[in-house]
Order: sequence, then structure tokens, then C-alpha cells
Amino acid sequence: MAGITRRVFLVFVAGAALCGRFAGEAWARFVSFFPVRAVEVEDFGFDPAKGVVTHDKGPPTPYALVVDGLVARPLRLAYDALAALPQERQVSDFHCVEGWSVADLAWGGLRLKTLADLAGPAPEARYVVFHSLGRTRSRPGGLDHYVECLPLADLLDPDLAYLLALTLAGEPLPIDHGAPLRLVCPFDLAYKGAKYIGRLEFAAAPVDGWWTRANPIYPASAPVAADRLRRPDPRGGRKTS
Repeated sequence: MAGITRRVFLVFVAGAALCGRFAGEAWARFVSFFPVRAVEVEDFGFDPAKGVVTHDKGPPTPYALVVDGLVARPLRLAYDALAALPQERQVSDFHCVEGWSVADLAWGGLRLKTLADLAGPAPEARYVVFHSLGRTRSRPGGLDHYVECLPLADLLDPDLAYLLALTLAGEPLPIDHGAPLRLVCPFDLAYKGAKYIGRLEFAAAPVDGWWTRANPIYPASAPVAADRLRRPDPRGGRKTS
């Protein structure tokens, strides 16, 4: 598909890992060369103090995370309600599909188990589909927003350290790093970690994510190569989706 390249992907995720690693003029040079959010056509922001999504045109809208699909108790949680749930902090590495990694990023947020316990997934719910805010420039397979999908069993496995992050380096996520909410996935390549999450859909079957639909060079299962990890993948090479 025209315009869907590895370079564009790097543009999309680069900002998510490197904010804390650069400062001042060096950071300004970096962002001028690698602008972020290239796959979205909409311009939006987020105000964590008010819990609202801001728009270039039009009034702000309250943010709420929707949790639905195959669950007994669908949820709609405002930003402050998410922040009031039990929070955890972790330091983990970020691995780009381009081959570079950033070590020791400090994330804070909540485990998916916390939301699963509230929502009550049905027995047949085996996957979670992450839906992002905003519309994308390209529409692979007709998909007009960013989507990713991961096995529920993996997301609930504490050894895999998946985290729904609200903060980075002790501060609310900047919009370019995924605010209001993003998935941190230490043992998967970065495109599996959806940013701007607005909905979690519990599902019986997997779906291909945005990048997999855009270009099959990005497989649905994207574990980080063992030689890039400082700690072995707890899955031990088993299939991840």
C-alpha cells in the first residue's frame, strides 16, 4: 500500500520511547527529523488535568475508556476513574521494529487484570482488541483507526509485564507518547503497543492489527528477538497469537 513503509512506522513510534532520553537542543533536533503521529489525519491533544481530549476544531470532549465485547459488565471509565484504580510502576525496555531499543523507561499505570476483574470476561473471550482514538491517513482493509490485538492469557500473565500506561517518567503521558492511555509490551515489538487507547474489546477470535493489514511485513505475532532482550521472554518462543 502506498505510503506504508518501515520509515513511516518509525515515525509513528519513535516519540513513544525517546522523550526521556533527549533534552533541550538535542531533543529538538530529533523531533524535527522524526515527527510523530504520522498515521493519523486528525489533530487532537489531551489535557490530563481536566481529563478531556482537545481538538484543533471544536470543543474538548471528556475522555472515557470503553471496555466491552464479551464481558458480563461493560465499563465506561473516565480518566480520573482510571487513575483511581490500583496503579503499578515498572521500568522496562522499548523495542522498535527498526532494530533499536531504549532501556529503562519508567512507566506507571494499571494491569489489564484490574479491568478484566471489573468487567468479567466471558469464558469464550480469548483476545483483547485495542482501539485507538483518531482517524488514520490510510485505511488498510477499510480500517479507519489504529487497532491491535493480543491474547488475553498473555495480557493477564504477570511475567509478561503488560501495562496500560498513564504516566511516563512520573508525569502524565504526553500526547505524542500515547496519552491518555497506551499499552506497554516489553517483550513485543513496539507496533503491538497501541497508543491513544479509547476502547478495549474482549473477543473470541483474533483480528489483524492496523500495521499487519497495511503491510504483511508486520506479522500479527511480534515477539522481540531473543538477542535484543536483556531478560528472556517468559513465553519461551511459543506462539503469541
